[in-house]
Amino acid sequence: MNTRSHRALRPLASAALALAALSLAPAVLAGGHGNARGCARQFELAQRMDMESFRDYDEETFRAVHDDRAVTIFGSGAVRYGIDAIMTALASHFTGREAVWTWTEKYRVVDGCNSAFILYETVYEIPRIGFRQHALTGVTYSHDGHRWLAIADQGTPLP
Repeated sequence: MNTRSHRALRPLASAALALAALSLAPAVLAGGHGNARGCARQFELAQRMDMESFRDYDEETFRAVHDDRAVTIFGSGAVRYGIDAIMTALASHFTGREAVWTWTEKYRVVDGCNSAFILYETVYEIPRIGFRQHALTGVTYSHDGHRWLAIADQGTPLP
């Protein structure tokens, strides 16, 4: 297989592995319903997949770790309801593949196998056009009985 074909398949392989990890995570990590420690480990995987898939332009994995009913509130105040609308709003990020996304976790609360919240300090940059947005980004997750899904995120620009 030539290098170009191999690179083209890498996102598909990454998405397939991520989806397999999400589907296996409840059984392997939770060790039964209500196991808070197992849910915390499962949550760690899900939130990492959420952040890294956005950083790595992995559209399929990013979509897979969000609830269909998710809401995004952008720093501008624009709101998108539902994963389809969110993906449409983020389409240029995934197709342009030139933004640099970094984050530092500032705060975390995980309520057993029910809900979780993480506050990140984030930077989103597009160097080619000199764009830089520094923000606090809060992401809320819910456990649907099988896996963790992002249900809401909100960005607040910082100076």
